Amino acid sequence: MYKICKKSEFFLYKYLYASSLVEEEVSSPRIWKNYIEQYSDSIETDNYGTVIGIINKYNSFKIVIEAHVEARQWYINYISDDGIIYVACVDKKIAPSKRVNIHTKNGIIDGVFFYKISEKLVNFFFIDIGASTLKEVENLGINVGCRVTSQYDFFILNNKYYVGSAHKICGFIIAEVMRLIKKNNVLLPYGLYVINTVRKKETPPANIVIKIDVCNETYPLMRNKKINGEIKCGLGPVINYSPSINNNLREKIIFLAKKNNLSFQRLVNNQDYFSRGIYALISIPIRYRYTTVEMALKKDIENCINIMYETLKNIDPSEKFNYF
Repeated sequence: MYKICKKSEFFLYKYLYASSLVEEEVSSPRIWKNYIEQYSDSIETDNYGTVIGIINKYNSFKIVIEAHVEARQWYINYISDDGIIYVACVDKKIAPSKRVNIHTKNGIIDGVFFYKISEKLVNFFFIDIGASTLKEVENLGINVGCRVTSQYDFFILNNKYYVGSAHKICGFIIAEVMRLIKKNNVLLPYGLYVINTVRKKETPPANIVIKIDVCNETYPLMRNKKINGEIKCGLGPVINYSPSINNNLREKIIFLAKKNNLSFQRLVNNQDYFSRGIYALISIPIRYRYTTVEMALKKDIENCINIMYETLKNIDPSEKFNYF
């Protein structure tokens, strides 16, 4: 069974620690692309930073495994005469006192969130960069439209939790699945497209689509278990149920997980995804979603990689997933 090795963990460290802004010379999409090139027959990219690693490109039967790697970023929308920078967003979980990076043509400028006010559904954050005038801010290369990202550290908590931008864990998972397929010389009877999506977009046409995402661990004081279900870190990845998910594909994934003694959890997903193709969704439970200290358990990540790997090894293009 797959276990995260030191080489993979070093890739994860670089990948989670880097900025998600693909335009920058050192960014997580570029790091991901460089990593999977050695395990792909070919690589494709689009104009927005999505990277696709491909095995057996010319096979007519296509399977997509896709990770949505959410980049938390905001835009500067106003700078006051006394050098205070305003950012509007709807995210309530990025707390004041957090350090941020302001991305400019001159490089990254440090700043801090130091106050928040709310107007209707919009939260306005004030960023202090130590400037006292508008001119001083502009001289640093900062202008309306510059993007702002949180500063993430990456570390391992209690030798089992990865802490940082856990949304990127999904990208790590699909990269490791591709690495296992190549390392173990698995001959796939179909074309495999491994997609690291940095912006929400429609999945390209495929016969089968399996998406990887994150979901919240259920906290006793934060979520109603009767409505949202009960999910815990350490009990395995989450296999989702919803009207758009193909029951037969989901049950095949569950069968293979049980056969290989891989733990998993079940969740009814109220956020219904739609995909072009026979579709399934597997999620990694995390703590403190949309903060700078998102946490994912190493054991859950390993189990998810193993479930994905066993599933891809055991899909036959002649297999029927329709209900009739």
